[in-house]
Amino acid sequence: MKKLAIASLTASVLMLAACGGGDTESDDALTVGLTYIPDVQFFPFYVGVEKGYFEEAGVTVDLRHHGTQEALFTAIATGEEDVVFTSGDEVMSGRDEGVELTSIATLYSEYPATLIVPADSDIETPEDLEGKTVGIPGEFGGTYFGLLAMIDYYDLQNVDVQTIGFTQMAALSRGGVDAVIGFVNNDAVAMQTQGYDVRTIDLAPEVPLVGPGMAVMTEDLAGNEEQYKALMEGLNQAVEFAEENPEETLDIVTEYVSNMKDPDVREAAAATMEATLPLYTGNDTVGYQDPELWEAMNTFMVDAELISGPVDISEAMTTDIVTNVIGN
Repeated sequence: MKKLAIASLTASVLMLAACGGGDTESDDALTVGLTYIPDVQFFPFYVGVEKGYFEEAGVTVDLRHHGTQEALFTAIATGEEDVVFTSGDEVMSGRDEGVELTSIATLYSEYPATLIVPADSDIETPEDLEGKTVGIPGEFGGTYFGLLAMIDYYDLQNVDVQTIGFTQMAALSRGGVDAVIGFVNNDAVAMQTQGYDVRTIDLAPEVPLVGPGMAVMTEDLAGNEEQYKALMEGLNQAVEFAEENPEETLDIVTEYVSNMKDPDVREAAAATMEATLPLYTGNDTVGYQDPELWEAMNTFMVDAELISGPVDISEAMTTDIVTNVIGN
């Protein structure tokens, strides 16, 4: 397998990263970068801002959604963002390419990539993919990494992998592929809400990948720990609020995702939030870091040639920020 380079890591980003990250020490507000367009999956951030949980914890948070053409790490490398919503595997790829990021929290308790098949498919387990065709958006990101982890775990030898872009439902429904890789709280939910009956199959008992979380430039860690802890405390409160007040949470999200004023869109968003909430609440504390999982990911990504060599995990992640947040 060829080594992947994530799109954000252009030469210009690396040059700007060398000049330093965000100067959070001189600014009381944290600018948090969220991936691309506003979406219900980011509900804890919206709730944290609107209910004042971040400010109560001691930090002002400004939310910034990336543009559709903006690379993932451009803004944090140039100091336009202080914290970025990104997965652990992306942090590893970033460090491998020279962007010195450190994960301060893992927000999803499980890696969200999953195998999706029609409800009447004869594929019951990942082993059943032998001789079958599976569609992926492309050779990048969590869906691709998750597929590689599944192939490695089950030692699959004869799987026809096809790049289909972000057309998973169309490709699956017309029979162009036997299965697709998507996200359990996004693609699978969207298919169900649009009337296409599907099943999800776990990629492997233990996927050696760390899902979405929060990362900062390594050089910004020292001196800003209290701000980062306040950010995580606010997120914890926001998730607790969402558990107890799902409808009010959807009302808050609608202020950010305007098309949710449409009842059908809101219904679909409610299903997505219902599928996403367990990912945020799967550990005792939102943001829990698992050093052993990070080390397992390190080994897997080297073996799969996703990174050129082992990454120093003590630099790639820290447990210091979440340690004292709400009983962890």
